Amino acid sequence: MTYGILVVSHVPEIAAGLPKLLKQAAADVPITFAGGTDDGDIGTSMEKISQAIAENSADEILAFYDLGSAKMNLDMAGEFADKKLHVYDTALIEGSYVAASLLQAGVGLAELESQLAPLKIKGDD
Repeated sequence: MTYGILVVSHVPEIAAGLPKLLKQAAADVPITFAGGTDDGDIGTSMEKISQAIAENSADEILAFYDLGSAKMNLDMAGEFADKKLHVYDTALIEGSYVAASLLQAGVGLAELESQLAPLKIKGDD
């Protein structure tokens, strides 16, 4: 079982830039991203997210996002994906960096999720 990272941001430059940071700590982890709307504006696109899921070579994807509507599009894309998608409600940079680093080190999913717990964004859910 291989795990990969998906970064989703409303800003295309954030979505494209964060994987550069993650690759410094996790050169062997498959990382894809989706940022902005289909026409390049601020927002997210279910189509871009679906494409990033498909392009990620991992069997299962750990997804990190910046704002609530990105999570909505992630959840919808996950419904149609052929891969299992794990969506994390953590701080985008810190959560994805911790996950990528731990995946690179061969840490299992259960331990990884326990390490992400302190980074969870508190919400109304």
